[in-house]
Amino acid sequence: MRGLLLLAALGSVAHAAPGRVTGTVKVTEADGKPASNADVIVYVVGFADPPGARPATPVKIEQKGRAFVPDLVAITVGDKVSFPNVDPFLHNVFSQSGARRFDLGSFKKGDTKEKEFPQPGVVDVYCNIHPEMAATILVLPNRRHTRTGADGRFVLDGIPEGTWTVFAYTRRAAKPVSAKVSVKAGADATIELALARGAELPHLNKYGEKYRPEGPGTYR
Repeated sequence: MRGLLLLAALGSVAHAAPGRVTGTVKVTEADGKPASNADVIVYVVGFADPPGARPATPVKIEQKGRAFVPDLVAITVGDKVSFPNVDPFLHNVFSQSGARRFDLGSFKKGDTKEKEFPQPGVVDVYCNIHPEMAATILVLPNRRHTRTGADGRFVLDGIPEGTWTVFAYTRRAAKPVSAKVSVKAGADATIELALARGAELPHLNKYGEKYRPEGPGTYR
């Protein structure tokens, strides 16, 4: 479901003068209470960027404190993500997501491995050694994506004139929320979105099996 929503109506490159989309995303927990420290990505689909230079350095997701930091990133098709291990023990990075299946193997502190993401989609990333480690990479069709501030507010600059779909997503949400927005050249379009998130969903290891319980001699 998330992937289908993400890929909806990619459309063609738009050339009209740009405008902006501004607004607020409110996040609540399953019990309806406001979520604290919710990391939210807001993005627009309906058009693709023309070919151009890629970022000089890949987006970074550290393996730190038996967690992926940050655990949610947005990149554009063709970008790379680096996975440095800063913990004093082995980690593994893998994904079974249809948009990008990969296994970087196990590597030690100080080592970094990279992966390129050539097509749009949602990529859930895990560690085969530590089941509590989970992250999500949103691979998007253009560079019109941003994080909300601590107050939930966001600004998306450089949006072509036209009617597009704006999405907002946070980890542990069942799916992104979306709204149609009409953008006019040189003007702001304002929207408000609301997300609900739940518990972290269980997942299998890279072999499609349940993780084994920790025991004596487990390298953690």
